Amino acid sequence: MANSALLDIFRIKDLRDRILYTLGVLTVFRIGTVVPIPGINVSALKAYFSTQQSTGGVSIEGFLDFFSGGAFTNFSIFMLGIMPYISMSIIMQLVLLVFPSLKKISEEDGGRKKVQKWIRWGTVIVALVQSLTVTFYASSIPDAITINRTAYTLVAMLTVTTGTVFLMWLGEQINQRGIGNGISLIIFAGIIARMPNAVWQLFQAIQNQQLNPVFVILAFVMFVAVVVLVIYEQRGQRKIPVNYAKRVVGRRMYGAQNTYIPFKINPSGVIPVIFASSILTFPLQIAQSLGPNVRWLQSVADALNPSGGLYIVLYTLLIVFFAFFYTQVTLNPIEISRNIRENGGSIPGIRSEKMEEYLTRVLNRIILPGSLFLAFIAVIPTIVQSVFNFPAQVAFLMGGTSLLILVGVDLDLMSQIEGQLRMHHHGGFTKKGKIRSRNL
Repeated sequence: MANSALLDIFRIKDLRDRILYTLGVLTVFRIGTVVPIPGINVSALKAYFSTQQSTGGVSIEGFLDFFSGGAFTNFSIFMLGIMPYISMSIIMQLVLLVFPSLKKISEEDGGRKKVQKWIRWGTVIVALVQSLTVTFYASSIPDAITINRTAYTLVAMLTVTTGTVFLMWLGEQINQRGIGNGISLIIFAGIIARMPNAVWQLFQAIQNQQLNPVFVILAFVMFVAVVVLVIYEQRGQRKIPVNYAKRVVGRRMYGAQNTYIPFKINPSGVIPVIFASSILTFPLQIAQSLGPNVRWLQSVADALNPSGGLYIVLYTLLIVFFAFFYTQVTLNPIEISRNIRENGGSIPGIRSEKMEEYLTRVLNRIILPGSLFLAFIAVIPTIVQSVFNFPAQVAFLMGGTSLLILVGVDLDLMSQIEGQLRMHHHGGFTKKGKIRSRNL
């Protein structure tokens, strides 16, 4: 039962320590989101952003603030969040795919550590560039800077870059000593932290008769339906049967086996959505920060507004692209076919030389509808906001990237906790079957 499973979590010392350590790290993250950069006038910031919110609509500031857990409008030391690290990870994966020599280095002994080192140094460079744009954005806010401009630029770049690197380190600590995927949990915690404010805005809108309660009920029903569809899509899979003939290993003979390859409907999980958001957030933040001083960048910022048509089209295309790209990296049909042949296996009805073609065709048929489903979920906030006139924070919470991350990370966390419970000979969260990890 679920109750006994919850009690078992705290009975197992190792699991209890991991959960408490993870909660402690996330607490540090939340404290850092309210610590402002030195030289910033907090009162002037609050007055400016309250004016921006009163204009309504999906603002760029609200979009960036929601996925940083409120750190952006606070101009805190964590205002860039973990996005520079994600952006650099995307760049590195693309570089490895384009340059086979670097990919070969990454597959050698110790190559993974080298790649991780390159990503860390690249994260510092990306964070420095984004933190520099923050100084220009702050200068456009009246009375926001309380110290000398040059001094503020140096302090802001050093502080914000250090904050991003520290978040990257916290994520690695969760991976090693905590439970769950550290980077995903940091993003998850930032979204969860905005829920009380979003609910309060919704309550105020109903109280002020800005929203019809019937529309709120309809939107809530749609929200529940989308959550169910996301869970179904995340756990759905296509099973490819594989038969293995009898083989001799050493002095032992292994009999024939019938098994299957589980291809998930969405093999890449929420990775395409996170990657697409990160890729669009990087130029969006630079254009928004430098826009007041450079006219053409202001035009770019207006064109890439999260509620605009261009942003939605680019967002959809990037989600589809990264769904195919990430699946190709993690589930390479050529490597899978080679492993099957080397172990004496075969797919019923498929000739050995046609195995790669068959697996590629199956993956493409799975990925395309899965990626389109992800893209549809991702644009729900814009639909909800425009049709029902919901507050932007509520719209972001009830769909899109936030919903996919919340559901996906929660399933991944539950699967890891269930694995720990079963490893210690305890029951899991479910009586039948098990929760499958998305392998982030």
